[in-house]
Amino acid sequence: MSRSPVPAARASALVEVRNLTHAFDVSAPWLARVLEGRPRTLLRAVDGISFDIRRGETLALVGESGCGKSTVARLLVGLYTPGGGSIRFDRVDLSGVRTRAEIAAVQRRFQMIFQDPYASLNPRWRVRDIVAEPIRAHRPASGADAIRARVETLLRQVGLSPADAEKYPHEFSGGQRQRISIARALSNNPEFLVCDEPTSALDVSVQAQILNLMKDLQREFGLTYLLISHNLAVVHHIADRVGVMYLGRLVEVGSVGEIFTRPQHPYTRMLLDAIPDLEATGTNRIPVAGEVPSPLDPPSGCGFHPRCPWANERCRTERPEPNPAPNGVLAACHAVEENRPSPLQGGHP
Repeated sequence: MSRSPVPAARASALVEVRNLTHAFDVSAPWLARVLEGRPRTLLRAVDGISFDIRRGETLALVGESGCGKSTVARLLVGLYTPGGGSIRFDRVDLSGVRTRAEIAAVQRRFQMIFQDPYASLNPRWRVRDIVAEPIRAHRPASGADAIRARVETLLRQVGLSPADAEKYPHEFSGGQRQRISIARALSNNPEFLVCDEPTSALDVSVQAQILNLMKDLQREFGLTYLLISHNLAVVHHIADRVGVMYLGRLVEVGSVGEIFTRPQHPYTRMLLDAIPDLEATGTNRIPVAGEVPSPLDPPSGCGFHPRCPWANERCRTERPEPNPAPNGVLAACHAVEENRPSPLQGGHP
């Protein structure tokens, strides 16, 4: 497998991902396959992606549903085992972490905030036990008084009251439950938080409050975030850099300013063109046409070529690798590499 070029790893990189892959076995039952003579069927959810996350920054992964971004999140926190490639956290290769002590030492340094605060909290536990669970798991020597004080401090930090510790999750709104999830994630003083669609299950009026809370906590504690989202408005509000995923691959990576103002990859441009904009009324825009191909039978060459107005024969036969594009962006696109004329107004991708 060819290796995807990435920027040279900086000394300040906290997370380094190289050629990461993961496939799900979606085969029919063994007996049915034997009787029908069918091979195993693998769905390649993550297909050789590479990126760095620097200390104190927020990297957002965006893309349509099924592109593999949530799978990447679960790979980074150890919920899935990589099929190939490597994940390095603070220069430690996680594949080499074997003993229980080593695993605990790494796990307490990163946590995950899940999408649905209704499903991620145990309804039978009081808030004090939910927030204290990681403390008891990783610091069994802590006394009851110290744990209680820590829980009360965490609840204050996320905008709740210490009295809320005695309540159950069903007594809170969706936004308050997500605050409890954030308090639980912070309980072990982690350095890295993986946030999988942390506001998508919340009312729009509450989303901004949670995002502002996350930004305030990042500034206060020097946190590093990986944000998984399909909401580009959320990404623009909180992210420093953006990685755009399509069919398990990264097609473009760059700063949030460059991605939103001067996107290079046709898919990124189409995603941004799909955002309603009153100021853009009357201008030519390219909608995201067609459907995402099945990941069980992805197109040859560039996976985006069946939907791309710039595609040619090279795109249909040769898979592009991320290459430097203007303004410090990495784009996996033959059209960008060749500076092909755009089908609209004679411009360029």
